[in-house]
Amino acid sequence: MKLSSLFPLAGALLISASMAIAQEPTGKIHGHVTDPTGQPKGPATIGLSTDNGKTAKYSFPVNASGDFTGDGIAPGTYLMTLRLPDTPPDKVVDQIENVKITAGQDTAQDDDMSRAEFLARMTPDQRKQVEEFKKKNADVMKNNAVIKNLNADLATARQNNKDKKYDEAEALMLKDTALKPDSELLWYELGNSQLGLKKWDDATTSFKKAVDLGTASKKPNPELLGGADAGMGEAAARNNKADEAQTDYDAAAKANPAKAGFYYSNETIVFSQAGNADAQGAAADKAIAADPNNAIAYYLKGQALIGKATMDSKTNKIILPPGCAEAYQKYLDLAPNGQFANDVKGILAQSNEKVETKYKAKK
Repeated sequence: MKLSSLFPLAGALLISASMAIAQEPTGKIHGHVTDPTGQPKGPATIGLSTDNGKTAKYSFPVNASGDFTGDGIAPGTYLMTLRLPDTPPDKVVDQIENVKITAGQDTAQDDDMSRAEFLARMTPDQRKQVEEFKKKNADVMKNNAVIKNLNADLATARQNNKDKKYDEAEALMLKDTALKPDSELLWYELGNSQLGLKKWDDATTSFKKAVDLGTASKKPNPELLGGADAGMGEAAARNNKADEAQTDYDAAAKANPAKAGFYYSNETIVFSQAGNADAQGAAADKAIAADPNNAIAYYLKGQALIGKATMDSKTNKIILPPGCAEAYQKYLDLAPNGQFANDVKGILAQSNEKVETKYKAKK
């Protein structure tokens, strides 16, 4: 009985001993690997060796970002090695001596191959390549920083133009086009701010620069080209250069056919505001051709013609010029409750024209 009662106790002692061994304190390691140019290096393998790098007692993967972690490491002093996927088994890319692992601690140990010790082991040609890359990369980083600032300024200028802070937008874009004169986006936004400031000639110059740069780019942007051409058209129209304006708006429609109706509608409005009735009527015809359902274009066509109306001295009725009544009738057909519907009905009533509409209320 005594003997049999000892077996469970012996088993318990063995389990207790094994648990003591499993719970022996260990340490951790983490770090970052960079190549001689200072860029993250990975994937790779970090090894911890106690036989001068011949074998790795512990191995940990280095990810694509150059980071590695490892745990479960017995306390001690190790040689840390670095191998790439194609490094021969008997070679290492780099090694760092006297890496101390302490129980219960997480040792930070980077492998920075831009350190003087590593660079000294490189050939003169290799060091030259490293310096050339670092210079090129520094230029790229500097350019990226500039681009980041320019993009921030561009967003600010767009908001300023939207808020009618045209002088602030112009100041930003004048500064930035000087820094990066090959950016069509910057010239385009500068043109928009100068339109707002009524600097017609300056706006034309800026928009023209945007068009030239945009046309010469590898992937011309129809939206930008159309917008810049239309911007030149508006500047010309408001500067009493109707022929130039018409040419520019036609160029906008050609550059971005999907928005032809939009450009011609804007042309009609601009000429209306500029008080050029003939150009307004011609633009309205183009807007109607591009979009036959554009109600405002018909109204502006009628408005362009109404100035040629005469008065019948006998009946005191307005005699509308050819095409005027038809344009107004079409406006009412498309927008019976539109902004100008009452005005149009009044004009037609004074001219003895019958007011007609095909509008039907929705069921």
